[in-house]
Amino acid sequence: MARRLPAVLFAAFVLGSAPVARGEPPSVPAPTLAAVYRDEIDPAAYWVSEKLDGVRALWDGRVLRFRSGLAIAAPPWFVAGLPRQALDGELWIARGAFERLSGVVRKREPVDAEWRQVRYMVFELPQAPGSFTERRAAIASIAARGPAWLQAVEQFRVADREALRRRLDDVVAAGGEGLMLHRADAKWVAGRSDVLLKLTPWLDAEARVVAHRPGKGRLKGMLGALEVESPDGKRFRIGTGFTDRQRRDPPAIGATVTYRYRELTAKGMPRFPRFLRVRDLP
Repeated sequence: MARRLPAVLFAAFVLGSAPVARGEPPSVPAPTLAAVYRDEIDPAAYWVSEKLDGVRALWDGRVLRFRSGLAIAAPPWFVAGLPRQALDGELWIARGAFERLSGVVRKREPVDAEWRQVRYMVFELPQAPGSFTERRAAIASIAARGPAWLQAVEQFRVADREALRRRLDDVVAAGGEGLMLHRADAKWVAGRSDVLLKLTPWLDAEARVVAHRPGKGRLKGMLGALEVESPDGKRFRIGTGFTDRQRRDPPAIGATVTYRYRELTAKGMPRFPRFLRVRDLP
């Protein structure tokens, strides 16, 4: 069990790591991004949690935002109980409910009855001091004093790689996506590093949509495949993973999509890419 935070340190978590002018909420910097777990990494040095199938949301003390920085049209009552502390987490409904969640949070006019299903699952305090173990304790305290829909992501420890793989198998068998590992002694950092790792049975990445390729046969008149471009400039097509509704109304040109794949070819191209979702943009 994590030790109780000293009052001075806990106050720093709640108010932010730097002085904040009266009436001015703390700003949220670029978020921490996950690298991919590798077998040579010792998981005993990390806190572990389930990888939630949700929409990334950053709270700056006043406005709830997508990872892109665009504001989320959440109902006033949903954000009214959130603290002035910057938060990082996932808007989430349940395992396997991403499409339903996406339809709720992307609306310009929020529907109260739909938002009553949504929870804000917090896993980080941007720019807060101390180790992740200390920040985890602060998150739990903040969630305990907040509204019912503000919750701390459950974190646990594993002894070794074998125990980590068993937990991964259990989560995936129950319908989860995978696991996240957050280094216990790490200070908060922005960007991608081994401070935060993801472990899933597959690999995933993001790419920008550059063209729509028409379908044939049963798919005539609908999307056949997306032509996409990866951040390093490689172009390829994604032709599977879409519902018929998504094929009739495909991701827009310029949108960023997440896809899954098995491995990279010798030329660095994803093998068997499969559409997963449009990245969490409105």
